[in-house]
Amino acid sequence: MQFTAQQIGILLNGIVDGDPDVTVDQLAKIEEATPGSLSFLANKKYEQYLYQTKASIVIVGEDFVPTAPYTSTLIRVKDAYSAFSILLDQYNTLKRDKSGIEEPSFIHPTATLGQNVYVGAFAYIGANAVIGDNSKIYPQVYIGDNVEVGENSTFFPGVKIYYDCKIGNNVIIHSSTVIGSDGFGFAPQADGTYTKVSQIGNVIIEDSVEIGSNTSIDRATMGSTIIRKGVKLDNLIQLAHNVDIGANTVIASQTGVSGSTKIAENCVIGGQVGIVGHITLARGTQIQAKSGISRSIEEEGKKWAGAPATTYNQHMRAQVVLNRLPDLERRIEELELKLRQKNTE
Repeated sequence: MQFTAQQIGILLNGIVDGDPDVTVDQLAKIEEATPGSLSFLANKKYEQYLYQTKASIVIVGEDFVPTAPYTSTLIRVKDAYSAFSILLDQYNTLKRDKSGIEEPSFIHPTATLGQNVYVGAFAYIGANAVIGDNSKIYPQVYIGDNVEVGENSTFFPGVKIYYDCKIGNNVIIHSSTVIGSDGFGFAPQADGTYTKVSQIGNVIIEDSVEIGSNTSIDRATMGSTIIRKGVKLDNLIQLAHNVDIGANTVIASQTGVSGSTKIAENCVIGGQVGIVGHITLARGTQIQAKSGISRSIEEEGKKWAGAPATTYNQHMRAQVVLNRLPDLERRIEELELKLRQKNTE
């Protein structure tokens, strides 16, 4: 689809500086843009590209003052980066604008689908499942019996939602993620074997959660594993049974959270973090990548790092000492040599 500078200016509440009728049909980086492209300039260090770019339209800040000739039409807005993000969202919405029921797919007769639901080919929707209005179920998605899905949620190809799980509104789950697989529960026996403990709970995902690809969220042994409103999970994350992730917490790739651990709201957890089970993390906790959390954190808003983790400042001081170890070793060897020489005199 093509849009004019005038139309984009109205959408962004901006001022067109140049040809209002110039059209664009794609988005591009300012340094890579071609004619017909729309780009943006938000960082001063990229200003040089404005005078070289072939982009037809460039979004800039309302107070931007050029220092050299340029050929693009400018759209001046209060915040160039935020304005461009609005366009990215609109573009993404258009790309994902699918509707209807594709064949072959299976929808159980007792399942309930809301208005304007998209179901892709080879998708499976089980007995008594409920899918809310405007939700999109891409090809090869499995939705088990009694699953509830809210409005405007999107499941990309290969997502698996086991039985009895509940998904809220405006939830995005990326490809090959599994929601509601069995928790890791086994009872050791006298003969050294393990007996499986049935996992009869479910997973609850509240509104406005986004989950990356190839992530696994286990169902609770009893009760619920809960991902609360606004949580953002990266790819390749493991959340064990009965974990509770607080609202607006962000977790990066390859992190694992063991069973029954509760993470409060607004936490930020880096990649490859390991968190033991049956502990709590306080509100606003920040954990550096590759850290190991082996005990509860009770102080709010603190930064932690290392394995086992200490406060961020303690960890950095320890790193300074660690970097000095070769020099300290050399000095000790020199002192030992001097002592040996002195003792032989």
